[in-house]
Amino acid sequence: MNEKTLKRLEYNKVLEQLASFAGSALGRERALALEPVDNPDVVLRWQAETSEGRDLLRLDPTAEFGGWQDIRGQLRRAGRGAVLEPEELLAVADTLTAGRLIKKFFIDREERYPLLGKRAFTLASLPEVEQEIKKAVLPGGAVADAASPELARIRRRMLNVQARIREQLEYITRSPDYQKYLQDPIVTVREGRYVVPVKIEYRAQVRGMVHDQSASGATLFVEPAAVMEKNNELKRLELTEKEEIRRILLRLSEAVTRNIEVISVSLDTLGEIDFILAKARYSRELDAWAPVLQGKGPFMDFRQGRHPLLKGAVVPVNITLGTGFDTLVITGPNTGGKTVTLKTAGLLVLMAQSGLHLPVGEGSGMGIFKQVFADIGDEQSIEQSLSTFSSHLTNIVDIIRLAGRESLVLLDELGAGTDPTEGAALAQAILEKLHASGAKTVATTHHSELKNFAYSRERVENASVEFDVVTLRPTYRLLIGKPGRSNAFEIAAKLGLPAAIVARAKEFLTVEQVQAAELMRNLERAQQVAEEERNRAAILREEARLLKEKYENMEADLARRQESVLARAGEEAGNLVRSARQEAEAVVKELREKLAGDAARARESAIQEARERLKKLDRKVNRVRPGKAVPAGKIPGAVLPGEEVFLPEFNRRGYVVDCAGPGGEVQVQVGIMKVSVPLEDLRRVEKSTAPDGGQDKTAGVMLDKAREISTELDLRGRYAEEALLEVEKYLDDACLAGLNRIRLIHGKGTGSLRSAVHKQLKGHRRVKSFRLGEPGEGGLGVTVVELS
Repeated sequence: MNEKTLKRLEYNKVLEQLASFAGSALGRERALALEPVDNPDVVLRWQAETSEGRDLLRLDPTAEFGGWQDIRGQLRRAGRGAVLEPEELLAVADTLTAGRLIKKFFIDREERYPLLGKRAFTLASLPEVEQEIKKAVLPGGAVADAASPELARIRRRMLNVQARIREQLEYITRSPDYQKYLQDPIVTVREGRYVVPVKIEYRAQVRGMVHDQSASGATLFVEPAAVMEKNNELKRLELTEKEEIRRILLRLSEAVTRNIEVISVSLDTLGEIDFILAKARYSRELDAWAPVLQGKGPFMDFRQGRHPLLKGAVVPVNITLGTGFDTLVITGPNTGGKTVTLKTAGLLVLMAQSGLHLPVGEGSGMGIFKQVFADIGDEQSIEQSLSTFSSHLTNIVDIIRLAGRESLVLLDELGAGTDPTEGAALAQAILEKLHASGAKTVATTHHSELKNFAYSRERVENASVEFDVVTLRPTYRLLIGKPGRSNAFEIAAKLGLPAAIVARAKEFLTVEQVQAAELMRNLERAQQVAEEERNRAAILREEARLLKEKYENMEADLARRQESVLARAGEEAGNLVRSARQEAEAVVKELREKLAGDAARARESAIQEARERLKKLDRKVNRVRPGKAVPAGKIPGAVLPGEEVFLPEFNRRGYVVDCAGPGGEVQVQVGIMKVSVPLEDLRRVEKSTAPDGGQDKTAGVMLDKAREISTELDLRGRYAEEALLEVEKYLDDACLAGLNRIRLIHGKGTGSLRSAVHKQLKGHRRVKSFRLGEPGEGGLGVTVVELS
C-alpha cells in the first residue's frame, strides 16, 4: 500500500493503539510493522487467527501466555561464542518453560484453536536444557552448589576455612590481653579479608597487616598475623570457585548455542502468538467483528461502521460501494462529517486487509482492494512552492496514473482551492476518468455541478451528510441516494438575517438554478417517502418472520408433546397388558387346578367364569391400547357367513359364523372363541383384491378350521414317522384356525416319541416356544406349544 495513503488515513495511529495491547516487545514490534496485504488467502487466515484469539479470550480468560522474555540479545551473544551470565541463562530457561507450557495448552485444545495450535507446534521443547539451567542457576541469578560436584566441594572447604578464621578472630576479640587494643570487639571484612578494628595508638601491639582506616583516623582495620595464611587460603579457594563457575556457565552457554535455531524459531512463534492476542484484545476493546470477505471483486458494504480512533458517542454510518454503483459523490456543509466518513471507509478497508476486526454491525462485508489511494487534507508545501490546489492536483495526477479496476480512491474536497466554475469542471473530468478506469471512488465536494454529474451517469450515486435546519447542527448521518443542499438561505433566516435580504438573495438566482433546486427538493421528498416505505416493509417482514418462527416453534412443541403423550400412553398400556397377562395366567392356572379335580358341571362353571374374567381383561386392555385403528367403516347392511370383520371392542379380527342371532346379533369366530355381538359393533375390513375369489376361499378354509380344530392332538400308539407327519399338518391347521396354544399328547413311555416331537418343534417356523406340561396338564406325557 502507498505510504502516503497510510499516513493520510492515520493508519499509524491504529497500529499504535494495537501495539498497546501487546504483552511483549516482539508483539509490539509486529503490531507497529503491520501492513495491509492484497492476497485474499492471507487476509482470510489473518482474520481467522484474530477470531480464534477472540474466542480464546472468551472461552479461556484465565489462560497465561506470559512468563517469557525477549532473549534475542542473549541468543546473538551465544551465537558469537560468548559465555552467558547467569541472569541471561535464567531468561533463556524461563522462555523455554513458557513455550513448553503454551505448546501443551494448545495441544490439549487443538480442536478448539486449530490455527493457533498449528503455530504453537513450532515452539521448542528442550526440557533437558531447561532443567539443567534451572538446576545450576538460582532465581536471583546466583550459581547453585548443585551446579557441579566440584563447586559443591570448593564451597564446603570455603565454609570450613571461614569458620576457622572467625573462630581465631573471635578468640582475639574475647581475649583480655587484646580487648584494650580494640576499638570494638567485632570481626569485619575489608578488601575481602577478615580484620579487627584496632585503636591507632595500639597499632604496634597488634601484629598484622593494615587494610583500611576509619574516616576519623582513630581506627585501623588490621588483619592479625595469626589468620593471614588462612585468609590467603580462602582467597585461593575463591579464585578456584570463580573458575569452576565460569566452566559451568560455558557448558550451559554451549547447550544454548547448540539449540540456537530451535530457540530462535520458538521465540519468533511466541512473539507471533502475542501479536495475534493483541489483535484479539484490540477487537474486544473496539467491540469489533470479522467482516464477511467475499471473492466477487472489490466492494464494501459496511453497516453501522464507526471510526476506530474516535472516542465517545460516535454516530455510525452505512457505507456501500462497488455493488450498485462504483462512484459515490458526498455533498454537505462543513463540519458535517464528510471527511470522517471518507477516512472511515478507507481505514476500515486497510484494517480488514491487515487481519484486524472492524467496528461494524452484523452482516458487513467487503472484497479485496489491490490498492488504496487517498487525497485528504491540506498538504501545501512552502519549500516546493506548492499551493493547496497544486498539492491536491499533484496527488491526483499520481492517482489517475496508478488507479485501476481493483483500486479504492478517496478524494476530499475535489475541485476546491481554485475558481469554483473551473474547479467543478475539473472535478467532473477527474471523476469521469476514474469511473471509466473501473476504480471504486468516494469523493466529497461543495460543487453543486457534481450532483448533476451523479444523476446523469450510470453506476454513480449521490450521498450527503444530514443537516438539521432546526438546530443548525449536523447529525453526521450519511444518506446515500440523497444529494446534499447548502441550506444557506434557511441558516441565514434562522440566524436572524432580515427576510427582505434573504428574499432579495433568492432573486439573484437564475431560473435554471431555482428549477434545479426545486427538482432536488422534489427528488429528496420522493426518496424520503420511498425510504419510509422500505423501512415499514422491513418492519412488516421482520414481524412476519417472527410470527412464522413463533408458530413453527409452537408446532414443533406440540409435536414433541404429542410424542410424549403417546409414549406415556404406550408405557401405561404396556404395564396394563403385562398386568392383564399375569392375571390371565393366574386365571388359567386356577382353571387347570379346578379342571383337574372337579366334576363336569363344576368344570363348565369354571370355564364360563374364566371366559368372563378374560373378556373383562380384554376390554380393559383394548380401551387404553395405543395404536392406529384398522381401516374399516360401519357395516351399512347385512354380512355374509365367512366374511372377515373387525371387532373394536376386542381389537381383534374374526369371521362371521351365523347372521341369524336374536336381536340382530351376529356370531363371530375369534380364534377358538365364538362371540355374539350386535351388527352395529362390527367393522368391515377392507379386502385386497385376489383372483378367482381367493380371499373368500381362504376365509372359508380358516372358518372351517376354526369350527373343527381341537386344541390338542393325541399321538399315543403311533410310530415316530407317522406322528411327525400328523404334527406338521396339525401345526398348519392350528395356525389357520388362529390358535395361540396347543397340546401334543405323546405319553410318557420310553420317551422316544417325546424326543422326536421335541426335535421337530425346535426351530419350527410356526412354533414360538414349547414346554412339558405341568402336573395339572398331563405332566411328562404332554408338550404345550405356543404358536407364533
